[in-house]
Amino acid sequence: MSTEGLAQLLLLAIPILIAITFHEAAHGFVANFFGDDTAKRQGRVTLNPIKHIDPFGTLILPGLLLYFTGFMFGFAKPVPVDQSKLRNPRFHMIWVAIAGVVMNVLLAFVSAFLLAGLLSTNAVTTDLIPNILLASISVNFILAVFNILPIPPLDGSKVLASLLPADLARAHLTLEPLGFVFLMLALVVLPLIGNQLNMNLDLFAWVVLIPADALSAWLQRLVGIG
Repeated sequence: MSTEGLAQLLLLAIPILIAITFHEAAHGFVANFFGDDTAKRQGRVTLNPIKHIDPFGTLILPGLLLYFTGFMFGFAKPVPVDQSKLRNPRFHMIWVAIAGVVMNVLLAFVSAFLLAGLLSTNAVTTDLIPNILLASISVNFILAVFNILPIPPLDGSKVLASLLPADLARAHLTLEPLGFVFLMLALVVLPLIGNQLNMNLDLFAWVVLIPADALSAWLQRLVGIG
């Protein structure tokens, strides 16, 4: 890996680790609030990142994506949720599923306001912290947009399943293994094929990165740093 690539890796590692840790902890906290203590009993209602690290999603996949596509993206170990333990399983599952996305949006706003405050003081002596905060805005919007997609096993699919009739919901959730295969194709395989054919087959960029970049630009303008 080049020096530039290593610097990018280190710059993104902190906001990605924070983003996925808070994302998963939010799922566990909301599930516990609505009556399911499964995550709490397994020590997942915590901001300790070690509890949420998934060897493939947190370590291997981000490295592969950075090497082959030039950007880094990852995910944490999913928080266990027993929907049957929720006081109102279908309705409360919507809030449990959406909690991670809401947390990422909140983190993006917090990062933006911190960056605006830091820059307004004229006391910045290094680009490190501003660049980490700027990366945090982007990372959190990417995670939010990505996870709201109604593709199993993403959070958006659980929201959709809670809104569908029971039979359709069960059929939708049985697609979870295929959903993971589709995500890997979209994230890794299609961009590689496109590079070989000189075609833009980066579905992830169209569906996630472009909307996330638009949201990041909007938020930066909102706080006066864009």
